[in-house]
Amino acid sequence: AGGSGSGSVKARKASRHATSDWMEIEKQRGISVASSVMQMEYRDCVINLLDTPGHQDFSEDTYRVLTAVDAALMVIDAANGVEPQTRRLLQVCRARNTPILTFVNKMDREVREPLALMDEIERELGMTVVPFTWPVGMAKFFGGVLDLRRDQMRVFAPGEDRVAGTEEVVEGLASPQLAQRFGAAYEQAHGEMELVREAAPAFDEAEFLGGRQTPMFFGSAINNFGVQEVLDALVELAPPPGPRPSL
Repeated sequence: AGGSGSGSVKARKASRHATSDWMEIEKQRGISVASSVMQMEYRDCVINLLDTPGHQDFSEDTYRVLTAVDAALMVIDAANGVEPQTRRLLQVCRARNTPILTFVNKMDREVREPLALMDEIERELGMTVVPFTWPVGMAKFFGGVLDLRRDQMRVFAPGEDRVAGTEEVVEGLASPQLAQRFGAAYEQAHGEMELVREAAPAFDEAEFLGGRQTPMFFGSAINNFGVQEVLDALVELAPPPGPRPSL
């Protein structure tokens, strides 16, 4: 499966840059300019990640890549919500019924409320959203994400060199330990989670494969947090490589 969206790109003064952004202009501007392919193995699957430009100045390359991928990862800035370029790229995906997973990024910063983001995605992009994870707090009070499918919480700890999947995990979303540890942030998140569970439709694989329903995840890419849940969903739900008509 392939995904669209920029790699982990850091500010120009950062000491390191994502390996997918190797050109000097990419390092200077902090954006992807040329598409690049990275291959990785996860859970006995080979994932080919197509890292594409998200900036409108270089979007023609992204349009071409989107005609070849089997699934796409839509990355939403949790502070800015759905941006114009996201709308244009999604139109290409929708025209080809491309399955889409949604990752709401930068939860370790001051961002918009998750319910508002969820509503905007559904309203602006015309897709049904099914949360697979839900955030506890934000910015300096960001405590982690509730995994609605596995009934557990993955606890956030900052650190860009941290390996995804090594974070602390607390079993049971109703655990008293979570309420005691994260206080008001957890109580709010738990209430929102219950509301979402009642209001949102159940995940439907056929709707996902048809590009009409998108699983939604929350995290912080620069801290490599919330990524494992996305990878698990990708290998479990995304279709295998399929045939493409020759041009």
